[in-house]
Amino acid sequence: MKIGIIGAGNIGGNLTRRLTALGHDVSVANSRGPETLRDLAEETGATPVRAEEAAKGAQVVVVTVPLKAVPDLPAGLLDGAAEGVAVIDTGNYYPQQRDGRIAAIEDEGLTESRWTEQHLGHPVVKAFNGTYAQDILDRPRPAGDPERMALPVAGDDEAAKQAVRDLIDELGFDTVDAGTIADSWRQQPGTPVYGLRAGAEAVRKALAEASPERPADFRG
Repeated sequence: MKIGIIGAGNIGGNLTRRLTALGHDVSVANSRGPETLRDLAEETGATPVRAEEAAKGAQVVVVTVPLKAVPDLPAGLLDGAAEGVAVIDTGNYYPQQRDGRIAAIEDEGLTESRWTEQHLGHPVVKAFNGTYAQDILDRPRPAGDPERMALPVAGDDEAAKQAVRDLIDELGFDTVDAGTIADSWRQQPGTPVYGLRAGAEAVRKALAEASPERPADFRG
């Protein structure tokens, strides 16, 4: 499968490592240019590209950049992607720690991923936002393994959400349907499922116990 990854930090870098190891054709981009990705490309066999080229022909695109950087992504970022492309949003809103206050999230009540998809002009599937980057390398388990972790996945496009769930299964993790993008607050920072290393039953329980009220540490 052709996969574009926009953002080569901890999550983007480790997804690049795992997905190339599984045989996928991965293009990876960051904000500093493909020449800065030479080491990752040599390590993994991924193709370093500019951000505006990452989605070309891709069936899955992963957007894994700081939330404050989303409005600065190139216009037409998804132009040239495969029909029906599934776009994974791994983003989180950290107003005090990194992103500054975003009024549409704070005042209008948009979920982080709804805000992101409005900027991208394309539906997104929220996944990996509460996953420790090192776990992507260290914690894959075969299906049925009692220690296999489950990840929550939210989205409005059922076909795209299923494509993402299938990819996560291939990576060695179970998934739990976390509902729509309007429901994706259940997996944002400060909720019980955020950073949870557990199986599907515990993830479902944590999602059900979430409160829509943001903890003080995650409000602008």
